[in-house]
Amino acid sequence: MSTPHNSAEKGQFAKTVLMPGDPLRAKFIAETFLENPVLVNNVRGIQGYTGTWKGKPVSVMASGMGMPSIGIYSYELFKEYDVENIIRIGSAGAYVPDLKMFDVVLASAAYSESSYAKVQSGYEDCFGYPSKALNEKLLKAAKDLEIPVKEGVIHSSDVFYRENHDGGEDPVNDKHCICVEMESFALFNNARVLGKNASCLLTISDSLVSHEATTAEERQTSFTRMMKIALDAAIAD
Repeated sequence: MSTPHNSAEKGQFAKTVLMPGDPLRAKFIAETFLENPVLVNNVRGIQGYTGTWKGKPVSVMASGMGMPSIGIYSYELFKEYDVENIIRIGSAGAYVPDLKMFDVVLASAAYSESSYAKVQSGYEDCFGYPSKALNEKLLKAAKDLEIPVKEGVIHSSDVFYRENHDGGEDPVNDKHCICVEMESFALFNNARVLGKNASCLLTISDSLVSHEATTAEERQTSFTRMMKIALDAAIAD
């Protein structure tokens, strides 16, 4: 069995999948943390691996950039491969001054102007929500690892290079978003539609306040605190 975007056979993905955007980050996680990782998908270079973490099966697969991309991959994992939990582990831009480089953020909700959920399932709300149970596992894992995590509403945007800054609601002042990324609203929608669980853990990679930024290499390999939290949560009972 395979899909147009995934060559894995059914049963080759664990029940919980960690989902970074970057395929190179998926490769790094698999090779750095997983025991006996096996490459189960590489269609279009979207690498998916399954191995074990502390003796329990875990998968990691890239989502690509943006809601259409994670919308495809997460839907197929949930629907066709019987995945129960997806933890997005991504990068984000800080909207507020108290978020610093490499801070870890857990999304309590995702605000978006995107039409993804409306077109996909008729969902009209501009907020998508993660699994409370999965978020609790992530918070417990972070506490046990003594890694600080900041919870808040995040902005899932369809547009990276924005020409029009006028009109519409302000994600910071009107929606109280603390940072911005480009995938979680679609992921949360797919989990809601299919009765699955999804969460989003982010590392601050740049700031729209201080204009600091991490390098591409740092984004691939230096977000290890977020990765360890997600791995421990993935195997939690």
